[in-house]
Amino acid sequence: MRYEDVLRRLEDLPESLPAPADILMPVLVGAAEVDLRVRTPPAGRTGRPAAVLVLLYPDDDGIARVILTERASRDGHHSGEVSFPGGKAEPEDADPAATALREAAEEVGLDAAAAGVRVVGRLETFWIPVSDFAVTPVVAVAHARPTMTASPDEVARIVEPPMSRFLPDAPIEIVERTVGEWPLRYGAYAVEGLSVWGATARILSQLGAALAR
Repeated sequence: MRYEDVLRRLEDLPESLPAPADILMPVLVGAAEVDLRVRTPPAGRTGRPAAVLVLLYPDDDGIARVILTERASRDGHHSGEVSFPGGKAEPEDADPAATALREAAEEVGLDAAAAGVRVVGRLETFWIPVSDFAVTPVVAVAHARPTMTASPDEVARIVEPPMSRFLPDAPIEIVERTVGEWPLRYGAYAVEGLSVWGATARILSQLGAALAR
C-alpha cells in the first residue's frame, strides 16, 4: 500500500469505523469457551485514560509503514509484547494526542516537530480490562521516516512493518497459549518473528479495514 494512497484515505475516515477482524479477539478455552473481546467498562467506571501513537510514514520506495515497538521484558501486564508507542495520560496532557506524542518521545525518541508529524484523526477508544485503561489510538503521519532511538528501559526494538500487512486480506495465524493462568486462543499477525495480538492487533485491523474502503 502506497503512502500517498494512505494519506488520501485518511482524509476521509468515516465517523463510524469498521470493526476489527473478529478472529483476532481472544477466547478463553475450556469446557465452555468464554469471549474475552474488549468491551466498555462496567457501569460506574470509565477506565484510566491512555493513548497510543499510530504513526505512518513512507519508506524509500513510497510504501506506507507503521511504527511498532517490542516492549522490554520486565514486570507488568504488557511486558515483552508488541505495541504502539503510548501509555497513560498525565495531568499536563491537553488531550490524547498530547499523551501519545509525549509517550513516543519517551519511548522511541520521536521529535514530532523535526519529523513533521501531523495528527490526522483517532480510532475508537476501547477498554482493556486487565489494566483498566481506556485507550485512544491517535493516528498521525510523517513525510519521511523519523529519526528514532529505542529507550532501553522500555523498548527492546522498534519494528516498522508495511501497513499492507494489516489489510483485511492479510494472513492471520491462530495461536493457543496460556497467559498467566488463562488458556487462550486468538488470531495474531506474524511480523519479523514477533506475534502481534491483543489490543495492538485490534487497532491495526481496524485501521487496515478503514484504509481498504
